[in-house]
Amino acid sequence: MTKRILITGGAGFIGNHLVRLFVNSYPEYQIYNLDKLTYAGNLENLKDVESKPNYHFIKGDITDKDEMQNIFKSHFFDAVIHLAAESHVDRSISGPDEFVLTNVVGTVNLLNAARTHWAGKMEGKLFYHVSTDEVYGSLGPKGAFTEFTAYDPRSPYSASKASSDHFVRAFHHTYGIPVVLSNCSNNYGSYQFPEKLIPLMIHNIKYEKPLPVYGKGLNVRDWLWVEDHARAIDTIFHKGKQGETYNIGGNNEWTNIDLVRRLCGIMDTKLGREAGTSEKLITYVQDRAGHDMRYAIDASKIKAELGWEPSIEFDKGFETTIDWYLEHSDWLNHVTSGAYLNYYSEQYADR
Repeated sequence: MTKRILITGGAGFIGNHLVRLFVNSYPEYQIYNLDKLTYAGNLENLKDVESKPNYHFIKGDITDKDEMQNIFKSHFFDAVIHLAAESHVDRSISGPDEFVLTNVVGTVNLLNAARTHWAGKMEGKLFYHVSTDEVYGSLGPKGAFTEFTAYDPRSPYSASKASSDHFVRAFHHTYGIPVVLSNCSNNYGSYQFPEKLIPLMIHNIKYEKPLPVYGKGLNVRDWLWVEDHARAIDTIFHKGKQGETYNIGGNNEWTNIDLVRRLCGIMDTKLGREAGTSEKLITYVQDRAGHDMRYAIDASKIKAELGWEPSIEFDKGFETTIDWYLEHSDWLNHVTSGAYLNYYSEQYADR
């Protein structure tokens, strides 16, 4: 069945993988990629699908409510998969206002546009909101987040995502908009902007720059391969129950320092350097304000109800990711120029 699907943030890290998956897997769907093309949005990520007849790009800003109304009016969307967001915790600490505007106001603008243009014809429509495990707060050494874990956001970023989650649920209960939500753990893979841990460390190891690790590096994260995340979104979009939330995790918990050391060892081998060379670049920096100690996802619901589980072992996914960045040095060099260098300096130069 033909569907007209709006994917917001489709030129970003997770978004480009999802757009590619939908464009290639569902030629009968018309896929509309809405992106503002800020520092982390890059249309070069989608060169392989840009000429496909079922792919369309719309440059737009979700914080502009009139623009969102006009886009919905023009394109008659059947569904929205909403990924567009400011997502870096450090940036939210230094400038929280932008996170409120994009993640909260932007989400409400999309919800209002859907409410306006789907009024009286909600059947067959869906608003899918993609969120994060960070809304649940910080875990101790045991346990994992479930879909029933109480929200306890600790950073401006996670607070903005928690707020947007609440608005999506509120519009479902108040206005009857068909919705589904998912909360995922840390993603890794190709096309990730190098403010995030893994591509940042790969870039710095390659050019023998310091490897900044917050605090003692003991914070724990669960790592999910981005292509598995895209498959999970696809599964939830087609099979998920309206009004429900699904947690998506990779079953791969690592302390930051152990992950960096593992990366150093692999990179030394691939770059032909003496073992232990890259570990000498590790530099412990002042810890992030309010740094959550541990995240872990219980993804048993999506496995039991929808049959999804991670498809790749972490070792293979990790090495595949490293190889991609080493083979795409032009991409990495391009996105680490200009404005990014100024941001990087502001974040780490004085630490």
